[in-house]
Amino acid sequence: MSNKAFAQDENSQNASAERIEEHVPNAKLVGKGMFSYYFWDVYTGELFAPEGTYNNAPPFALRLTYQRELEGKKIAERSIDEMKKQGDVSSNNAQKWLALMEDIFPDVSEGDVITGIATEDGKSIFYVNGEMSDEIQDSTFTQRFFDIWLSEKTSEPKFRKKLLGKG
Repeated sequence: MSNKAFAQDENSQNASAERIEEHVPNAKLVGKGMFSYYFWDVYTGELFAPEGTYNNAPPFALRLTYQRELEGKKIAERSIDEMKKQGDVSSNNAQKWLALMEDIFPDVSEGDVITGIATEDGKSIFYVNGEMSDEIQDSTFTQRFFDIWLSEKTSEPKFRKKLLGKG
């Protein structure tokens, strides 16, 4: 990681931690892991929950620190594909959620941080490098989005284990 990327990463992590604490009381790290696709490291994921205990219910936060450049549109498309793998997603919801995520997720570079927070009332709040990007008041979206990583049906069970502090 370049010095510039390291400094950006550290600043983004600090801003992200402040945002997490606003919505997740007594937030502590549950688990952490590197998500790799074939030979490429894509992002480091960190799951935070009250007192470091994840109970499969909000509030909690997932912080992704990117290790490479990715287009925001591709992030949104991959997210919808993964949500569909979890179970029924109506074509209406898929279109609506894809449009929302295309607005939320920017193109990212090494060191960029996207933090997603599931609030107690089922809302999703997204921060990019510590700055609020958007929020979605749809508990079904929130469940399906975070299930990409946290559901037993995830396409990446080894990564899930790391996030849950079991791997």
